[in-house]
Amino acid sequence: MNCRFCKTHLEHVFIDLGNSPPSNSFLNKEQLEEPENFFPLKVYVCHSCYLVQIAEYKKSSDIFNSGYVYFSSYSTTWLQHAKKYTEQMRGRFGLDTNAQVVEVASNDGYLLQYFKEAGVPVLGIEPTKNTAEVAIKKGIDTVTDFFGTILAGKLLGQGIKADLLLGNNVLAHVPDINDFVGGLPILLKEKGVITFEFPHLLQLIDKNQYDTIYHEHFSYLSLIVVKQIFEKQGLQIFDTEVVPTHGGSLRIFAKHATDDSKAILPNVENMLAEEIAYGLQELTLYKSCQQRAEKVKNDFIAFLIEAKKTNKKVAAYGAAAKGNTLLNFAGIKKDLLPFVADASPHKQNKFLPGVHIPVVSEEKINTLKPDYLLILPWNLKEEITKQMAYVRDWGGKFVVAVPQLEIY
Repeated sequence: MNCRFCKTHLEHVFIDLGNSPPSNSFLNKEQLEEPENFFPLKVYVCHSCYLVQIAEYKKSSDIFNSGYVYFSSYSTTWLQHAKKYTEQMRGRFGLDTNAQVVEVASNDGYLLQYFKEAGVPVLGIEPTKNTAEVAIKKGIDTVTDFFGTILAGKLLGQGIKADLLLGNNVLAHVPDINDFVGGLPILLKEKGVITFEFPHLLQLIDKNQYDTIYHEHFSYLSLIVVKQIFEKQGLQIFDTEVVPTHGGSLRIFAKHATDDSKAILPNVENMLAEEIAYGLQELTLYKSCQQRAEKVKNDFIAFLIEAKKTNKKVAAYGAAAKGNTLLNFAGIKKDLLPFVADASPHKQNKFLPGVHIPVVSEEKINTLKPDYLLILPWNLKEEITKQMAYVRDWGGKFVVAVPQLEIY
């Protein structure tokens, strides 16, 4: 395998989580009787540019298809984050009824709806048909296609150029990152602004967030790497922000390199210096991570086995992709975890890929009254703990396995 950015041959393994099916490939009852495809979850680091990446074992067109089950609007925390972002961007860049906002990977319109409410013209780009249809029903113009240089050229031919071009949690999801980023300057106005958010590689390593590794995430990103990728396409990063979503993310602000109307702020150099000081340009850091991931797995397995031995009931909440990575890495089946409850009807009455644990509605928790409720999407720990506070009425406790086992 060669690096998807600089084409250097990859030799160094960052982490190997064994084999698992794609994390959002939920199964129906009939599919449980059929063969299931497992792919290596082996991540490499490029010794030339330091991009951390997984091979495209499963094509992105197969992952992001009409059966895609992730709808952004089912997290109140994420909706609050999106609304706050739109208010900040409108204030900072003066976006009004004369502006054009374009979001790449707009999902079900979770973010663009807030720009639309404020009267700002919007366009969504979303490859998954079922989520795009939800956005269209909200009145949000949406192009159902994968973004890249070809689509950017088509939109430019239709007279569409963006004052604000944004993408949240999409940069990690694209196999051809050069073509994807190459489409951005085509669609951006001369004085326009690009913002992207992505889970920060530094936080993944520092906080043991290895369950955020799955086949949808082709790349694991640092500012060191993203700066190189953007500069290759004539784009310049002029500001960065640390945001709390997904266990710690970076928000970058970029412009055309020829745009002299925006100064490069100190945040950029400060973050680069922090990443370098942490060791993100040293191979020894990456080679030390396997053992830490296995400790997370082993502590989690030990907890579930002890609960089983002592006749304690355990259930889980949140059929998140990160949870599927953890459960498959640990080899957990329904003998140790009978079900996972989830608020999304698109996941209910299906089964988790690989481990085949059923996904049910929240009512099942009230019926079972578990001694422990495992929160799989630990990044939403506060939201879910508040939402499920009634578990404490029967003496139940909450559990998270990442970044370390915690019972509270």
